[in-house]
Parts: sequence; C-alpha cells; structure tokens
Amino acid sequence: MKRTGSAIWQGGLKDGKGQLTTQSGVLSDSRYGFQTRFEEEPGTNPEELIAAAHAGCFSMALSMILGEADLTPDKIDTKAHLTLDKTEDGFAITRVHLDVTARVPGADQAQFEELAQKAKVGCPVSRVLKAEITMDAKLES
Repeated sequence: MKRTGSAIWQGGLKDGKGQLTTQSGVLSDSRYGFQTRFEEEPGTNPEELIAAAHAGCFSMALSMILGEADLTPDKIDTKAHLTLDKTEDGFAITRVHLDVTARVPGADQAQFEELAQKAKVGCPVSRVLKAEITMDAKLES
C-alpha cells in the first residue's frame, strides 16, 4: 500500500502561503502557512495532521489488539497532544501524549492498560516518529 500527500508553497517563510492535498481528496488545496502553524490563523499545519494521524492509527491498532484478546470496543476516543519545540538544532517534535478513553465490555483496567501500551508501541505512526528519513530532491527549472 502506498499513499501520497502533496504540498505547494509560494513565497517566503512568514509571508508565504501553501496548500496541502491528499491522494483521497479529503484535503484538497487546504491552506497552511506560518500563521496557521505558529499563530492562530484558521487553516491546518503539519503538526496537527501528524497528531490526527497518530490518534487515528493508535485507535485502530488498539482495536486490533483488543480483538486479538477477544474483546470488542464499543468506542475508542483518542486525543494526541503533539509538542513542537525549538531546539538547538531547529524545531523538532519532542513529545506526543496520547489520551485515550474507551468503552470495552469485558475488559478490566489493568488488561486495558497493558493492551493500550502494546498499541502505543506498535502503531505505524508511533514507529515512524522514530524512523530513518530518506529523500529524493529535484529542483524544477
């Protein structure tokens, strides 16, 4: 499986504007820029998209792990709180805190915490946040 996302950026860092688009079309020329990323202007930004992806990925992973334990969740509600800090090497995502609340008939708190920990470690987005990053870069003339 392969998925794509694209970005178009025009202008300088603070005065420039960009659009994000996803293969599915759920995002189509969605506005982003310095103001939507570091200030409170309406629009999206890469960090909130990573946080949403992490929350969604974790919830699905937890559902799978619960199913392997013969448990079916009625509901999993996950919020990912991502922290972007300025470090000596530039800006970096330094933390993601997952807040999860679930309704799982037949599960007890200790079992739920154990299974949630497995999902936190194993979900693909958790793993990519520590991944090697490669790149193909092409300058268009």
